[in-house]
Amino acid sequence: MADHSETTTKSGTLPLSESALIGTCMAAAALGLLVLTSGGDSNATTTDDMSAPDAMAAVSEIIETTPVNDEVDAAFGAQVRAYLLQNPEVIFEAVAVYEQRNAAAQADMDRAVLEANAEALFHDGYSWVGGNPDGDITLVEFLDYRCGFCQRAHDEIATLLEADDNLRFIVKEFPILGPESELASRFAISVLQLAGDDAYEQAHDMLMRHEGSITPEHLDGLATTLGLDFEAVVAEMDSESVTDVINENHALAQRLQITGTPTFVMESEMIRGFVDADTLQQMAAALRE
Repeated sequence: MADHSETTTKSGTLPLSESALIGTCMAAAALGLLVLTSGGDSNATTTDDMSAPDAMAAVSEIIETTPVNDEVDAAFGAQVRAYLLQNPEVIFEAVAVYEQRNAAAQADMDRAVLEANAEALFHDGYSWVGGNPDGDITLVEFLDYRCGFCQRAHDEIATLLEADDNLRFIVKEFPILGPESELASRFAISVLQLAGDDAYEQAHDMLMRHEGSITPEHLDGLATTLGLDFEAVVAEMDSESVTDVINENHALAQRLQITGTPTFVMESEMIRGFVDADTLQQMAAALRE
């Protein structure tokens, strides 16, 4: 599930992520200290002559070498307040740089961990493979049948696969939303193991489009629709082989620091949360360049 944070103030809601709020505090402190330490030196570089990234780099060195005492603390607070009241836009410039750097660092870490786990992601030997099995780009989705955003993404993926006949698609069963999620994933994996790819694709589609509770009675009806012996499916659902698949997917998700659904992996890129078909198609095109 995608994580969305916001801070509510007396004057309304400020739509900043937690990292942005931390960045704001850092920027305010850093910029205030830069004003304080440069204000008494006619040869010092001021923030008026520097971009936000340069200012942040400069104050990092100042912070490490400036002694702190009560007198500096008092002046520091006054200078911070005065500067920010006169130049509030600088905070948001610094926050933007902070978030860009965080995003770049996260992307680098994602690529490294994806490369280290490429075999488990793309060639585990037990996950369902749809689309074009010989496609030049592979898209992996970690999903939960009780996840509303996964259900929204289901049609987007269908649209994407219809538009791009050279895309390989892998489903990672990742039940994290309670017993019904586990029940649904065990049913889907059992269908795959007992009846093969086509039956799984049908079961997957029906489970993803189902809006009610996932109950044994509902699964019995799905098995009948698929022409399967429900008792055989139930026996398989409790098997060690199905448990192993779920455990392996959870272990892989932990290594990749995936905690919510849907999460997508397209080759070397990770997308956390819902994304539409157009965005995924653009990513595939960029990877092919």
